[in-house]
Amino acid sequence: MSFLIVLAALCFLMLVAYRGYSVILFAPVAALGAVLLTDPSLVAPMFTGLFMDKMVGFLKLYFPVFLLGAIFGKLIEISGFSKAIVAATIRLFGAGRAMLSIVVVCAVLTYGGVSLFVVVFAVYPFAAELFRQSDIPKRLIPGTIALGAFTFTMDSLPGTPQIQNIIPTAFFGTDSWAAPILGTVGGVFILILGLAYLEWRRRKAAANGEGYGDPSTLLNEPAVFAGGALANPFVAILPLVLVGVANKLLTTWIPRVYGSSHEFVPAVMGNATPVVQEVSKVAAIWAVEGALLVGIATVLAFAWKPVMASFADGTRHAIGGALLASMNTASEYGFGAVIAALPGFLVVANALSAIPNPLVNEAITVTALAGITGSASGGMSIALAAMSETFIANAQAAGISMEVLHRIASMASGGMDTLPHNGAVITLLAVTGLTHRQAYKDIFAITVIKTLAVFVVIGVFYGTGLV
Repeated sequence: MSFLIVLAALCFLMLVAYRGYSVILFAPVAALGAVLLTDPSLVAPMFTGLFMDKMVGFLKLYFPVFLLGAIFGKLIEISGFSKAIVAATIRLFGAGRAMLSIVVVCAVLTYGGVSLFVVVFAVYPFAAELFRQSDIPKRLIPGTIALGAFTFTMDSLPGTPQIQNIIPTAFFGTDSWAAPILGTVGGVFILILGLAYLEWRRRKAAANGEGYGDPSTLLNEPAVFAGGALANPFVAILPLVLVGVANKLLTTWIPRVYGSSHEFVPAVMGNATPVVQEVSKVAAIWAVEGALLVGIATVLAFAWKPVMASFADGTRHAIGGALLASMNTASEYGFGAVIAALPGFLVVANALSAIPNPLVNEAITVTALAGITGSASGGMSIALAAMSETFIANAQAAGISMEVLHRIASMASGGMDTLPHNGAVITLLAVTGLTHRQAYKDIFAITVIKTLAVFVVIGVFYGTGLV
């Protein structure tokens, strides 16, 4: 019965998200409904002590990232840099390869360490412009961005700095370059199959006479640049490049400057308690925030006049979008925390542990928990915290290296995590002004491809022994 309650809460939230209802409203309804059916006395304590605690904790850490990312994306749009990048991209790849262009840009940014959420805000303005000029349906933008940002550069390619590739290092004693051959095989599989799928969808839409759509009826459309001559494409892309470079440099410098922790005494009357900040837990976030400030400053330096002409109105819309996106994701975070605390979740975890093959066991366990919680990092953290010792023991008995365990766990976390209630999916749809009904089908297809890739990699390992 406890398992059915968890399943019902998950299905309910996915249904309301797909039908376009606000996750901010229904995530607590779904979570607390499950608590009510499990133990009514825990509804209030779980709401305040777990749901709200995790929700506020997420906002405390990540709202500045959402805010700065949204402002950066808006400045890229109103400066005309997005249009300049699109014009150069069309000359380089051709108008018929708009999807490849967006996938490449997203991949470069995420592999450079830029947050997935920031990539959504930064890439959307020129993705919309490129799709509009190429007359490709706007509804295919989310699937294209998802392929470039949420898949192979997030957890497959060796060395990616995304958190999904970092978490396993603490459990298996590996580094981010674990199993480079297997990771590359998985990444290439996802990229080729994903591009083939998107191209098939584009051709099908073109055959049906479907174009980009009427901008007057579409939501969150970037304003058409009307500032005269376009910027040099190298100048236009410079802010994006500097965000990636600054993020990498600050990730290295911040721990050196502040150490593992830093404390200060507030300048108030009386005996104030020192405020201690665990720098190791926030260094990556500080690095992203600093990198985005560098990107914003670069746009302002090269496009002061066109930006300031629309700055007030543009940033107002950007801030509204950041508030909505961050609250959506934070609500999902709270939902996942509550569901993970229920007995039904333990039933799922225990049932998954019965799968005999160690790699298949790990893959299914991690991707299932990521799907239930709606979070790749959250599902993987829960799975590895509870079962990593079992995974290690089974792998050692079968002669499987820890590097293989690392890569399978990382890739599996980015499998079924992008179900309709996933925070990144909801953010992506909110930013692009589309609904689940309009665009989720293609995101789900990418989800199936990246989930299948995990088992392809397992097959390659058993067939060749390559790591």
